[in-house]
Amino acid sequence: MIRKDRKVLDIVIAALFAALICVATMVFTIPLPGKGYLNTGDCFVILAGCLMGPAYGAAAGAVGSALADILLGYAVYAPGTFVVKGAMALAAYLVYRAVGRETRQRGALPVFLAGIAAEIVMIGGYFLYELVLFGFYNAVAAVAGNCLQGAGGVVISTVILAVLLKNRYVRGFFPKANISHVTK
Repeated sequence: MIRKDRKVLDIVIAALFAALICVATMVFTIPLPGKGYLNTGDCFVILAGCLMGPAYGAAAGAVGSALADILLGYAVYAPGTFVVKGAMALAAYLVYRAVGRETRQRGALPVFLAGIAAEIVMIGGYFLYELVLFGFYNAVAAVAGNCLQGAGGVVISTVILAVLLKNRYVRGFFPKANISHVTK
């Protein structure tokens, strides 16, 4: 019975993360010249990956971000966003877990490195997607904006996770996050 309850809780938290990602992407946006916009959704995609694990984190990142693209009128980006943001969350989880295990680091270093890995996936993924859709020059032009968005996502997610992990109740909600090495 406990196993089923945990699965339901994971699904609910993933759905809440997807909603949070969608809202953070839609509310806190800065339109860029040409195509696209800067947003704060990336920090929550990174957090979802680190805290929820590979499957639920990737699903939350993919669904929340793609839904935001559709609702903001960027539906042409939704398929690419779905794949890229899911891959971001997966990369964040894998690096967060590996760095946490390998270094036994306490604090923000694992999520900072996970965020960098996730944002590299985002920048490369959108470059390839825009290359196919809009051509080389448009894809290159979008890299600078994606780098800005990525930097913000890394910094904000690092700060938020460092604050969250100080609370033992929060740590108890996310057993897949491999955060047992964090100071209690």
